[in-house]
Amino acid sequence: MLVLLSQLWVVVLESKKTALSVWVALPQTLADLMANPQPEQPSFGMVTNGDDIFFVKLVQGEQRQYALSRVFAPFTSSQELYSALQILKRMGQVIGEKV
Repeated sequence: MLVLLSQLWVVVLESKKTALSVWVALPQTLADLMANPQPEQPSFGMVTNGDDIFFVKLVQGEQRQYALSRVFAPFTSSQELYSALQILKRMGQVIGEKV
């Protein structure tokens, strides 16, 4: 796991079988996001198994709320890769505004 600026967590599933679904990492990713040392700021996660990517956003307040993106498969088309990179770019902008 890689943590950037205490707001972006990158989770990479490592397995000899690429058939491991990215969704198996969601519970651990949410637990890691809840450990954000700055809970007043939204936390973001990117989960990948090397083939698929999805994104998570967690907002902590009176109630914790999270949102999930769809799964992107960047090796299937350049549009999939572009869409995933656009999300990363936007997350970087949001995090940069808070620093």
